[in-house]
Amino acid sequence: MLTLTGPALAAPTVLAVPADKPLVLDGWTRTGAASHDAWAAARADRAAWTAYAFDWSTDHCTTSPDNPFGFPFRTACARHDFGYRNHKAAGSFRAAKRRLDDAFHSDLVRVCARYASVRKASCHGTARTYYEAVRTLGIPLRRDGRST
Repeated sequence: MLTLTGPALAAPTVLAVPADKPLVLDGWTRTGAASHDAWAAARADRAAWTAYAFDWSTDHCTTSPDNPFGFPFRTACARHDFGYRNHKAAGSFRAAKRRLDDAFHSDLVRVCARYASVRKASCHGTARTYYEAVRTLGIPLRRDGRST
C-alpha cells in the first residue's frame, strides 16, 4: 500500500476570465477616438488586464511599411491586429471584421489630421490604400465564416 506523507499536492489555480471580456473587447475596437484612447491606455498597462487573457501580439502593418512616406501608421496597425486576433479567438470575427476595418481607417484618418494641405491629402490617399487592402485581403473568410 502506498502512503503519501507531507503536504498534499494542490491542483493548479485556474482563474476565470472576467465575464465582461466581450464588452471590453468590443469597447476597445470601435471607430471613435475614445475607443482608441482606452485601448492605448490598456496597452500601456497590459499587466492590469492579465486576467482577461487578451492577445496583444502584433506584426504591425504586416508586409506593408509601418510608416509609409513618413506617416506613423504603426499604432493603428497594432490596434487592428489586436481586434482581429481577439475577435477571432472569441469567435466573433466574422461579425466584427467590417467594424474592425472601419476602426483601422478611422485611426489612420486621425493620424492624417495632424498634417496640412498636400501632405494631408497624401496621407489620406495612403490611409485609403491601407484600408482597402485590409478590406480585401484581411484574413479571408470561408463560406462557413471561419478564417482560412
